[in-house]
Amino acid sequence: MKLYSVMFKKNGKKYFFTGSEEYAVDDYVIVETEKGLQYGQITNILEDEPKDSDNEREYKEIVRKASDLDQETYYNLLREKEEALVKCRELVKNLSLNMNVISADFTFDKSQLLFNFTSDERVDFRELARKLASIYHTRIELRQIGARDKAKEISGVGVCGQKLCCARFLNHIDAISMNYAKDQNLALNPSKINGVCGRLLCCLQYENETYLECSKGMPSVGDSYNTKNGEGKVISVDILNRKFKVLVGNNKEEIELPKSSEE
Repeated sequence: MKLYSVMFKKNGKKYFFTGSEEYAVDDYVIVETEKGLQYGQITNILEDEPKDSDNEREYKEIVRKASDLDQETYYNLLREKEEALVKCRELVKNLSLNMNVISADFTFDKSQLLFNFTSDERVDFRELARKLASIYHTRIELRQIGARDKAKEISGVGVCGQKLCCARFLNHIDAISMNYAKDQNLALNPSKINGVCGRLLCCLQYENETYLECSKGMPSVGDSYNTKNGEGKVISVDILNRKFKVLVGNNKEEIELPKSSEE
């Protein structure tokens, strides 16, 4: 069974569909989802199911390749969702609700209008939903999202000076632990290890495997280490370059281990 991975947003989550026709990577297609019809782009073609897939799962079939008319409809929806976002923010202000509406999205068939928002508390948005439904005459969903999702939606520049990873290429991130910062010998200073979202940097997670590989055979700061000039104490470690400095008496010596992790 040939599977097509389809993405509805740039760097968004990938969903899998079957196809009775042949499609190519980068083709735009119309697919049926639980929320209604959606316009998406094929990002990959698989001959087998993904390794993490449930074998009992039934995949929906791609409805059709997007036509010029479908593309025009999609561009109109992009304009309409921006107008809906402005209107929703206006209603939020009028209703004095403590929420920050981040984005709005129509399904392709306009059967649903989804708003993502952030808030520091639970929000009773029932009146807001009623007003929105009376204006747009479709099913309204308001979803509270976290700091990471907000950063992905609005994007920005990270401490590295580049566009945020979550908005640039990451479409999935596992739980991020403080242990990653310790594995990478980073100072546990929030200003150094937290991203613009205020949470631990995403790169801590996907770079960790490389750090673990490079750190094999490396000592830790504070360890004793025998050099040609005698025993000293490790005072700093450069994991990626496999170098560390040892204080022997009043002298500092730099030790470089082979790039291979095999000692």
